[in-house]
Amino acid sequence: MKKIILSLALIAIIAVLVWWLVGMFTTPIKFEEQRRSRETKVVERLKDIRTAQRAFRTKYGRFTSTFDSLINFVKNDSIELVFAQGNEDDSAAMAGGRIIRVKRMIAVKDTIFNERKAKDAVFAIDEIRYIPFSEMVTGGTKKEFKFGSTMFITESGVGVPVFEAFAPYIDFLGDLDKQELINYRDERINTLKKEDGLKVGSLQAPNNEAGNWEK
Repeated sequence: MKKIILSLALIAIIAVLVWWLVGMFTTPIKFEEQRRSRETKVVERLKDIRTAQRAFRTKYGRFTSTFDSLINFVKNDSIELVFAQGNEDDSAAMAGGRIIRVKRMIAVKDTIFNERKAKDAVFAIDEIRYIPFSEMVTGGTKKEFKFGSTMFITESGVGVPVFEAFAPYIDFLGDLDKQELINYRDERINTLKKEDGLKVGSLQAPNNEAGNWEK
């Protein structure tokens, strides 16, 4: 009887050990797959924000500080586009001034996100303010990007419009394995000296609206 109990106990110990070893190897792999997938979606959303902000600046000479005004701009405003009438490849026509350029006001919603809509049938501009997967972290509530704009004054006194949109890692990775997330954030912040999240633009200095994933 004792041998049977010892055998069962040994089997249980081996099973636990195998489970632990498998988890030790699969947990980092699973975390990395989920992290990459989620970061791709967050970066895509940050690029959408950048596209909309650049169009807003083209018309108004500045960036907006609120998602309400940015979304309203995309849904209800228009921008000026220049169309050429004639064949621009015809050098004789170009030299003879037979190429006419016409300016037209086109609805923003029909221009800047055409390619994006073609790739993503469920693309909705109203969602641009929300961090993808944040509802999985909070248990249902979507969190917004940290968002703002200002006029940066250079040393020569020139005002340069800048904006920033930021998604902390904890807001879209917070429901994943806690230790793996701690390790990842520690590497990003302390080893690589990067921000604790994904960001486009900067309020600290003009950076051509670059994303920190592009560095």
